[in-house]
Amino acid sequence: MTLTGTQFEITAGPYAAVVTEGGAGLRRLTHDGHDLILTHDAEEPAPAALGQLLVPWPNRVDHGLYPYGGGTHQLDISEPPLDCAIHGLVRWVTWRLADQKPGRVRLTHTLLGQGGYPFRLDLEVEYILDAGSGLTVRLSARNTGSRTAPYGHGAHPYLTVGEPIDSCTVSIPGGSYLPTNDRKLPIGPPVEVTGTKYDLREPDVLGDRQIDNAYTALQRDDDGRVRVRLTDSAGDRSASFWMDEAHPWLEIYTADEVPEDRRRLGLGVEPMTCPPNAFVSGIDVIDLKPGDTTTGSWGIMAG
Repeated sequence: MTLTGTQFEITAGPYAAVVTEGGAGLRRLTHDGHDLILTHDAEEPAPAALGQLLVPWPNRVDHGLYPYGGGTHQLDISEPPLDCAIHGLVRWVTWRLADQKPGRVRLTHTLLGQGGYPFRLDLEVEYILDAGSGLTVRLSARNTGSRTAPYGHGAHPYLTVGEPIDSCTVSIPGGSYLPTNDRKLPIGPPVEVTGTKYDLREPDVLGDRQIDNAYTALQRDDDGRVRVRLTDSAGDRSASFWMDEAHPWLEIYTADEVPEDRRRLGLGVEPMTCPPNAFVSGIDVIDLKPGDTTTGSWGIMAG
């Protein structure tokens, strides 16, 4: 048994993926043997949140303290240097196998009430591979408790095309971004990207841009999806990411503070249902009533 638990392998055509029992994280995704995301060893806890699911909130909660339902709740501080609670409560827990077929795997977890989050959620994630369209990830949460719960989710894959991202061409269809302070928390409303380093609506070489910000005002295709594309310097390899309309926010991270052996080798592309510090600001937090379910999907493919 590995440190990250059972390794669930799925394949379809040129695609292969590995999902871990620990955290139900996406540990590996390949196309014709080439990595589409930064990976880690099965005996290594996911560094820099590689491939992890972020539930019931993505990103940070300032001081771990937030008001909800007429009370105030104190989360454990999981990012002590910045005095924040970060990336939810299920990244390191055991998920149960519900179903597995050659090209798909479905895992579940019951998040019981605890200090700082006195709510109960039944969670389900399904990873689906298709020979033509690549990976689809579908994450659902059902409130099986007795009180309305604040909810948000995200995920943390890093796209890669096998070379440092500085030389890669990137397209990000975000019209505005959230400025942040030195604790990586929003300090004001979204700012238009026009005329800033954050404007990557037209494909451009990333260069030395350092980005760790949430985008919104997202341009969507006719199918309602937002798409991000990373292409290598030769134009031979690309990795594309999409997310559905359940995600009005997109965090982009240029991997400047990850372990040195992976630094700026992948682009963090994080679908989010709400922005950083949403439990404090209330922006786009889902009020999930008892018996209700919310679902969001995202995916990655080659090309």
